[in-house]
Amino acid sequence: MKIITISGVDGSGKSTQIELLKEYLESQNKRVFYFHAIEFGLANKLARFKHSYCLLCKIKSPSATKSVTRANWLQIQLRKIFLIIDIWRFDKLVKKLNKENFDYLLSDRYFYDSIINIKYLSETTWTPSVQVKKPDVSFFLDMNPEQIMQRERKPDQGLEYLQKKTALFKAKIVEWNMKIIDANQSKEELFNTIKNILAL
Repeated sequence: MKIITISGVDGSGKSTQIELLKEYLESQNKRVFYFHAIEFGLANKLARFKHSYCLLCKIKSPSATKSVTRANWLQIQLRKIFLIIDIWRFDKLVKKLNKENFDYLLSDRYFYDSIINIKYLSETTWTPSVQVKKPDVSFFLDMNPEQIMQRERKPDQGLEYLQKKTALFKAKIVEWNMKIIDANQSKEELFNTIKNILAL
């Protein structure tokens, strides 16, 4: 099973390209598993459970949640612990999918994105104590943050956030062996570029 990941800052088109790729591969009769590192995350599952069953939590926080741009020391440590657990859970998932003869796992965001989030929040050069499974192909959608903020549905974190996250990603491109793709082009052109790199 091949693991293909698409990373990038919010609004760069990750979800759109993963969906296009999933539809294309399934049209070629391939078995495809969709993976989203944030949705898969144990912390996210616990937060959803808490919001569903805690009446006080529903009163205190509105249903529409804003993106996290700040965190205290304890929150950052918990993110690190949950990420390590999620990496272990992911390894088990990959083994299961291989046994079930899936052809592809497509990841909208990946643990790389989670690591970048922690780096941004903690302002440190933290690296997980466990090895993140290397994807077969990892893409980074490189889009101008200024252009993202001009969109009708722009991220709520703001321009400075996008600029800092972009710089953090670019500092890890070589280490993570990511293929940089100019995401300032149309979604069709972008998808054709991804298909060509994957030789589909």
